Amino acid sequence: MPRRHATPRRYLMCPPAHFAVTYAINPWMDPTKPVDVPVAVAQWEDLRDRYRALGHTVEELTPRRDLPDMVFAANGATVIDGRVLGARFAHPERTAEAAAHLDWFRAHGWPEVREPLHVNEGEGDFAVTASYVLAGRGFRASPLSHGEAQEFFGRPVIGLDLVDPRFYHLDTALAVLDDRTDDVMYHPAAFSPGSRAVLERLFPHALTVGERDAAALGLNAVSDGRHVLLPQAALGLFAPLRRRGYEPIGMELSELLKGGGSVKCCTLELRT
Repeated sequence: MPRRHATPRRYLMCPPAHFAVTYAINPWMDPTKPVDVPVAVAQWEDLRDRYRALGHTVEELTPRRDLPDMVFAANGATVIDGRVLGARFAHPERTAEAAAHLDWFRAHGWPEVREPLHVNEGEGDFAVTASYVLAGRGFRASPLSHGEAQEFFGRPVIGLDLVDPRFYHLDTALAVLDDRTDDVMYHPAAFSPGSRAVLERLFPHALTVGERDAAALGLNAVSDGRHVLLPQAALGLFAPLRRRGYEPIGMELSELLKGGGSVKCCTLELRT
């Protein structure tokens, strides 16, 4: 079993003070199911506080009443080597979130902030490993955003086709476990045959995840190289992660799951 080491991370999160499901833009969303906002806030605060207890820094974005999905901060940008590529949302309900995120980065002194030309939803569809930027497409991001990201970040971008609408963003179908060793886990059935073949070639030792744990959004996880924070309901992932030397930490984010997101959706990594 490899010896795993955590590295301090810096995250951007947004409290779910105005979280609601008033529209449906993914299969998880049902406006007829009420959201318990105090419970959502408590669950989110538990995640935030857990990051801080593990030694990570958490910055907070001010929520806006007219943008109920701002809690899913991972969608607002992608940050690599201190460079910020903003988002351009596919659905009008979320369009204004992009400017709110870019305003935050500019106000906090980030020197290279780019408003994108093509549709991408931040770390929802960009995952950063040691060697690549993995990029999802099929439901939200435009394939043209992949070339845009490659030019901006100067890193090879690998396009992956998503085929199951439940896994509409890459961060619902794949998680980076260790960005220093290219260790990932993913749900093969969420990807097209060609994309599965690419993943098998690039990551031959990846942890593959079955239907039950993927459907619990178990891949919507955040890892610091040792600790893996993931939905508590993905029970089948805990033992395989421990066998690989990771320390899984189950989080209860059931209220936020009503919007189609969990741990990763709430967490934008600020890579400097």
